Amino acid sequence: MSLPPSSSESTGFTLLEPRIQRWIWAEGWTSLRDAQERAIPALLGADQDVIIAAATAAGKTEAAFLPILSNLLQDQDSPGAVLYISPLKALINDQWDRLTRLCDDLELPVIAWHGAISASRKHRFLKFPQGILLITPESLEALFVNRGTSLAGLFVNMRYLVVDELHAFIGSERGKQLQSLMHRVELVIDRPLPRVGLSATLGDMALAAAFLRPNAPEHVSVIESKGASQVLKVQIRGYEEARQNLSAISEGEEVFSADHAIAEHLFQVLRGSNNLIFPNSRSQVEWFADNLRRRCEQDGVPNEFWPHHGSLAKDIREETEKALKAGDRPATAVCTTTLELGVDIGSIKTVAQIGPPPSVASLRQRLGRSGRRPGEAAILRSYCKERQLDDGSPLSARLRQDLVQSIAMIRLLMQGWFEPPRVQGLHLSTLVQQCLSVITQRGGATAAELWSTLIRSGPFAGVEQGSFLSLLRTLGERDLIAQEASGLLLPGVLGERMINHYDFYSAFVSNEEFRLVCDGKPLGALPVSRPLTIDQRIIFAGRRWRVTDVDTEAKVIVVRSDPGGAPPSFDGLGARVHDRVRQEMRTVLLEADTYPYLDTAAQKLLAEARSTFSDLGLAHSSMIESGGKTYLFTWQGDWANDALAILLTHMGLPSENVGLVTEVEGDRASLESKLQEIAGWGGIDEPTVLGDVQNMVQEKWDWALPPKLLIQSYATMYLDLEGAKELANILLSCRH
Repeated sequence: MSLPPSSSESTGFTLLEPRIQRWIWAEGWTSLRDAQERAIPALLGADQDVIIAAATAAGKTEAAFLPILSNLLQDQDSPGAVLYISPLKALINDQWDRLTRLCDDLELPVIAWHGAISASRKHRFLKFPQGILLITPESLEALFVNRGTSLAGLFVNMRYLVVDELHAFIGSERGKQLQSLMHRVELVIDRPLPRVGLSATLGDMALAAAFLRPNAPEHVSVIESKGASQVLKVQIRGYEEARQNLSAISEGEEVFSADHAIAEHLFQVLRGSNNLIFPNSRSQVEWFADNLRRRCEQDGVPNEFWPHHGSLAKDIREETEKALKAGDRPATAVCTTTLELGVDIGSIKTVAQIGPPPSVASLRQRLGRSGRRPGEAAILRSYCKERQLDDGSPLSARLRQDLVQSIAMIRLLMQGWFEPPRVQGLHLSTLVQQCLSVITQRGGATAAELWSTLIRSGPFAGVEQGSFLSLLRTLGERDLIAQEASGLLLPGVLGERMINHYDFYSAFVSNEEFRLVCDGKPLGALPVSRPLTIDQRIIFAGRRWRVTDVDTEAKVIVVRSDPGGAPPSFDGLGARVHDRVRQEMRTVLLEADTYPYLDTAAQKLLAEARSTFSDLGLAHSSMIESGGKTYLFTWQGDWANDALAILLTHMGLPSENVGLVTEVEGDRASLESKLQEIAGWGGIDEPTVLGDVQNMVQEKWDWALPPKLLIQSYATMYLDLEGAKELANILLSCRH
């Protein structure tokens, strides 16, 4: 952009404070973007909630802050402040740089506040609480806990509350914490603050509005950017892993595998430019980063490939970010979701995805990094590994599950669909944390005050009064809280100790993994978010294991080797797949279309999958009986499939959701009989049917919940029990 628009072209520009107009002139802008133009009149008066939704790098920050800063400057006799909440420290550092350049000439302070910022810099805001305060939810929580009595003075000048990357919070424990903190800020200053959400475009913006202002979503103004649609270039490459390679890899031997072939192709096509490579695990990040670095050494060229994931030290992550942003040499990051959000890493040419992405929404976020320059296409290179088939290959492998899922997700991306956030959860774990935080902030609180603050007028409105009183009793039994004779609740001995630990401020557990142990020998560790039951099979290190014990406190899964057949390609523990994705996978298998973006190997693998689909009659049947098992194809997502497997296991038919297929021990007649029973249930007794699930303690404070509430919380967040019951009806009506 250069020269600003004339007043006849831009009504928004004329509304801005003259110093802001001069800044726009100095930046050389020729026009305001669509979202910026529309945000100015909406935000200037500081009298309404607004969501600004646009693609990455579409100018959302300026859309919010040009009118917000104009408001602060128009009445400088009365100091104004803005509370800006971001999910990432790195994003705060980025925005500090960006906003400081804008605010320097305006004499408005910009203060970054998180764990890595010095006390002296924070003291400036404590002494003069004005300007823009950039903060994470965790640091804001720390302010409530440590400076509860002085918060009214600290927040007195607040005129706006801005949430960046709003979509990243919705449906999570951290998001529920953020809703609670926004509400508590307003209680402290005794007035509503206009809330401003900056977000990638969601499929259902009503969800974003309901998240930003839960008690009045209809009053939230939504500004969606009408930016031009991006040109997307896609290639999917298929690779087949020889069976002998798999056994050699699990023994730790170095063989030329599909990963080596993928790494070689990445090296050839990505060298000389800036790119992002997304494998689906930290171990894969390390493997590819190491392989590609060594490949540079072999060719005697400077390294262009850098790792980036949450377990790496901060300086290593920052080195990768600097290499990408510098622009003076080629750099490619091999990363996890850590580089999905809007940390500024400059212009990216290609996004490489190894295996299916965690979700269509995630793929969309990743692709937003590519093709930002005018006239440049976004480039996606997808690499799919499938296993060589033999007589013992499981159905998921024969249906080429990963490849078909990747195709389905890319098709849905092209159709403009992506998963809406799941907002059904009760988030009782975070309610525990917020109870302790409010008690500490106020130097004590009654049960009635907690109920009023957090539930009646707060974000935990789904919690019933009886459940809340049961929760408080259990917190007392666990010594997290104690009650005085007057009824005042104070931190208990254990509660005090936990509140005083820095880890208290986060609502979520980061990178917690279960260790796998066989005969006392550790096999490694992996994150587990799916239901685990005794005798369940899991895949790890290329082998099949059967679970014999789960210790949720020690985070240990004890397993024994399970020789029963070849391991499926799906490990049952990965990212959850949405109903719509599975339905699209069925469409891909039903069609005869060829997709021009598949290479020859991928075309061959897809043809094999379609042939299997046809031979098994899956276009017309959902059940296949073979070898004492019945294989159930629901074409539904993992919330319903996990729930159905749990219900069938409870009914005496041990069942496992292994991706595309649910494996049921027993014949088809037995399965149909049990489905009939489930379909006829009036309601589902959660404590009874979930009795065999071993790992319901998923969130940070779940251990503190009474058993009934733990089951209720787990069921609302990780299962779709009603959907499973409905699924039983559908499967019976569609049987052939």
